[in-house]
Amino acid sequence: MKSKLNSVLLIDDDEPTNFYTQLIIEESGCADHIQVAQGGREALNYLSKTNQQNGEKRFPPPDLIFLDINMPAMDGWEFLDEYKKLHKDRQGKIIVVMLTTSLNPDDKAKANEMPEIAGFESKPLTEEKLNKILKEHFSGNFG
Repeated sequence: MKSKLNSVLLIDDDEPTNFYTQLIIEESGCADHIQVAQGGREALNYLSKTNQQNGEKRFPPPDLIFLDINMPAMDGWEFLDEYKKLHKDRQGKIIVVMLTTSLNPDDKAKANEMPEIAGFESKPLTEEKLNKILKEHFSGNFG
């Protein structure tokens, strides 16, 4: 039996995209928890919360983050700047994959230069793209 990821965090301001991405992840059965953040600030708030409250896991730390680039208030690049400032315990062993509609080659080049970004995928997320990401970054669990 395949093991599951603890949690996946979707950071995107587009509700239909989040709905569809969440559906793909749920149908794959690859994660115990899916958290949606409508933007970078909400995602940072989620990552900054304590993982324990009254002995119960309240905010499971994500193993995988899907991050959009183009969002109002705080875009994906600004989120990454703040994410890098988080204590290493808050970052964990998180795999960040850009999931974007951007066709700008500069965005892909910039993503490839950042060690925090493990992948760059175009929207929409598909079962094939998800399986590729899982095999590439979580091969011990999804070989």
